[in-house]
Amino acid sequence: MSFNRPSAVVFTFLAVATLSPAVVFAQTDSGWKSSSPGTDPINGGEPKRSPFAASGPAPSASPLATSTPGPGAGNAAPLASADVTPVESGGGLAPIGATTTHARVTKGSGALPQDKGQVWREYDIRPYTLRVTTTARPEQAIVDWILRETGYEAWHSDPVGLLSANRETLRVYHTPEMQALVADIVDRFVNSAASNYAFTLRVATVGSPNWRAKALPMMTPIPVQSPGVQGWILAKENARLLLAELGRRTDFREYNSAQQLVNNGQSIVVSTMRQRSYVRNAIVTQATWPGYQPEMGNIEEGFSLEFSPLLALDLASADAVVKLKLNQIEKLLPVKLDLPTTVAPNQRVQVDVPQMTSSNLHERFRWPTDKVLLLSMGVVATPGPTKDNPVTDAVKDAVPILKTPPRADALLFVDSAGTAAPAPTATAPPRSASLPQQTFQGRY
Repeated sequence: MSFNRPSAVVFTFLAVATLSPAVVFAQTDSGWKSSSPGTDPINGGEPKRSPFAASGPAPSASPLATSTPGPGAGNAAPLASADVTPVESGGGLAPIGATTTHARVTKGSGALPQDKGQVWREYDIRPYTLRVTTTARPEQAIVDWILRETGYEAWHSDPVGLLSANRETLRVYHTPEMQALVADIVDRFVNSAASNYAFTLRVATVGSPNWRAKALPMMTPIPVQSPGVQGWILAKENARLLLAELGRRTDFREYNSAQQLVNNGQSIVVSTMRQRSYVRNAIVTQATWPGYQPEMGNIEEGFSLEFSPLLALDLASADAVVKLKLNQIEKLLPVKLDLPTTVAPNQRVQVDVPQMTSSNLHERFRWPTDKVLLLSMGVVATPGPTKDNPVTDAVKDAVPILKTPPRADALLFVDSAGTAAPAPTATAPPRSASLPQQTFQGRY
């Protein structure tokens, strides 16, 4: 029975291997390295510290954990202290840094790269943020304009850059050329001469684009990149004449207040969006009568305009980002679904499929502040309900083929209003006129 002894030896070896501590090997550029329970793979082999434990000396490694070289490690060069050793994951909640990494992670040099001559600069933005009380994070407007001017990819590619801001300081790490662009944007925000400067917005529609016939000689066209959109600049007095002429038309309608002001460096959103519900699906269920449950859908219909202006340092010109979104449901197409039940075997349910039209504009414009900027979206879906016209409505009701979704030429007037009155800071309640308290001792 001597043939049974090798099997016993193999079984003993397997049992010993199973009971011994697991050793995990990681391959690096300098060979194979075994993990140690007392080291941190992210910190280059330094003693591990649990983020959940109090600060103190690192625990000593277990005496059962031994370093065993792997195959082919006999002639390997010594490993650098920054090499990463993935650690076997034990499952469940583990401290940060104890999971297996598939990428090689090092501590680096411990300093920001300067291969392209990057420099660190901190800008004081309190002159702007302290006077803005309409938003909780006014510094975000500065960051947004920097990203528009420099491009998003400049901060997420080579060379290494950093852009961070709070209500007091804007911190930038980049090349001197990029720092010059950032400084120009920050100066335009903190410029005291533009602190109370404001712009006016007027959103309107005209039923027919034939208003251009009389207005074209007084307008100067400007280049526009968005398809279907036209832009002009015109003198302020000509803009007033044009608005007066349009106001006499029956198909002219405004959608916001003419006195609405937008301060320099801040943003405003003018919106007529409203929810419109419809039945988009029917879900079969036996728990409720009549055997199905309607699934409702919501669509935002109307327009949303976001306007963000920024004056130049000399106040002679202005930049503005215009973001316009317009949605209109032309009609709801009915669809009949067969949902038979034991009670109603021929039951049919109607759901709706929306037929929509949308228009979008997202572009940056620059124009002189002594002129008025005029943008036309073209003949698009009306941004809101149209006015009732008894004559045309009666004709369209009599001839259904003439009843089409409303269309109009959407217009946007942007005018620089100059220095506006600063917002009052007194907290005392407003006083109203009143008669003095007089007593006539009962004589009257």
